[in-house]
Amino acid sequence: MNLIQQADEFILFYTLNHLHTPLLDKTMIAITSLGDSGLIWIAIAFLLLLNKRTRPYGILLTTALSFQYLLGDRILKILFARDRPFIRFPDVEMLIKKPGTFSFPSGHTMSSFTAATVIFYSNKYWGIPAYLLAFLIGFSRVYLFCHYPTDVLAGAVFGIATARLVILAGKTIQTKAQAS
Repeated sequence: MNLIQQADEFILFYTLNHLHTPLLDKTMIAITSLGDSGLIWIAIAFLLLLNKRTRPYGILLTTALSFQYLLGDRILKILFARDRPFIRFPDVEMLIKKPGTFSFPSGHTMSSFTAATVIFYSNKYWGIPAYLLAFLIGFSRVYLFCHYPTDVLAGAVFGIATARLVILAGKTIQTKAQAS
């Protein structure tokens, strides 16, 4: 575990000391705000729900985001109770308001990869930009000193897994309903 923590801190401080610029600071703040409370993904789910043709994907996305929230924010964050980097390194100046929850896994990243996976499943053309945005939101969390890289990596893995499980459950329910 010590080796992972050292690697996390190395990447975190490399990012802090070598990648920050005034333009990138503003860009990362804007990108991370897209993931605040999963609002961009909730808005997309709402749009999918409005159209009869895309409604099944809106239902999948809403369901996946709900499970992601329960798993990530209500179970895993509390279970692991990992302090955020700015707690361990209080002298680092924050560019955004300090989040009040635990660090592991990254909720922004988990919701983003959950949504991107469902979007990719529903439409590969829109799924690729969704994955790109998910990656940028995840990176912004490290850039802004809110998460360690392993928090973001775990958020991506848990998000993809959550979406895949919801998609699989949806297919199973659909198959059983058609067989009845």
